[in-house]
Amino acid sequence: QVQLVESGGGLVQPGGSLRLSCVASGSIASSNVMRWYRQAPGKERELVAGHTSGGRRNYADSVKGRFTISRDNAKNTVFLQMNSLHPEDTAVYYCNVLTTTWTGQSQYWGQGTQVTVSS
Repeated sequence: QVQLVESGGGLVQPGGSLRLSCVASGSIASSNVMRWYRQAPGKERELVAGHTSGGRRNYADSVKGRFTISRDNAKNTVFLQMNSLHPEDTAVYYCNVLTTTWTGQSQYWGQGTQVTVSS
């Protein structure tokens, strides 16, 4: 079974930066996508960024140019560098891994880490 543990959340002032980390333990299929989602109070969970095992990255329009997703495959870790943070970025951030094997797809979630952007 795959377990995901996020860290790095906290309180930051507008314009500040945070770096989130997510470590995946367990057996992860080589074909996978590591992603970050977020959910603000009263809103639906939304995809923030994704990074495939093949190296492709994608971002939500709202974070392009400010957030950078990266991964360390040797350590099964995905990062989210968040710069120029806005109050609207306040949310619980969740790590997600989607794997694909010959038997189908599996999806795993972390417990979430709170990011609060406020002066």
